[in-house]
Amino acid sequence: MSSFAFFVTGTDTEVGKTAVSCALLYKAHQQGLTTAASKPVACGTEMTAEGPRNEDAVALHQQCHPSLTLEEINPVLFDAPTSPHIAAAEAGATLSVERMLPPIREILALRRQFTLVEGAGGWYVPINDHEDLSDVAIALDLPLILVVGIKLGALNHAFLTYEALKRSGLPIAGWVANSVTPPPSEHCLDQYLDILHRRLEAPCLGIVPFMDNPQPEAIAQHLDLTPLLGA
Repeated sequence: MSSFAFFVTGTDTEVGKTAVSCALLYKAHQQGLTTAASKPVACGTEMTAEGPRNEDAVALHQQCHPSLTLEEINPVLFDAPTSPHIAAAEAGATLSVERMLPPIREILALRRQFTLVEGAGGWYVPINDHEDLSDVAIALDLPLILVVGIKLGALNHAFLTYEALKRSGLPIAGWVANSVTPPPSEHCLDQYLDILHRRLEAPCLGIVPFMDNPQPEAIAQHLDLTPLLGA
């Protein structure tokens, strides 16, 4: 089978990029595909017996089959839970597209059947004074998956992000609506989804309802890989 790789971005921070990415990887593995993930930069750590760890990178690590090391998946880790350019400066480090690309390309070179590269925050999150994570995605030339966090303000964030993705010239492989807060009403949710379907000219990969404790297997039930795999 062919290998498929995508760059996952979101309409904002805390919209469930990692939860959706893990569920997509889980579903791909359930369908018999080999999987891999890359979290090129992560900000925010918790101390564990193995040392500082980022929960998003750990979650992605659990969905890679065959297994990869956490360091392969997440080569750049900062303690501060903030924008990568700030976290890097506080750590006395320098981020750039040129420095970030090699470990991502090593993951892509494995040619697993389903690979996701997950960004941090939204599309235009800066990594230094002149470059953003969007520049990493453009350099990789990967199709995009957009995670839309369904909450107050979601429509404006979704349409602005979608227009920015279109300007990048990269294909938009699909989008996922992920309910990160309980909807005020089912009618309101339906209206949000209706206009998203009409304005986002890319396949909808799924509508994820609000969950108190979202797990990959539960989220995966609401996702469809068919538009990504073409089968």
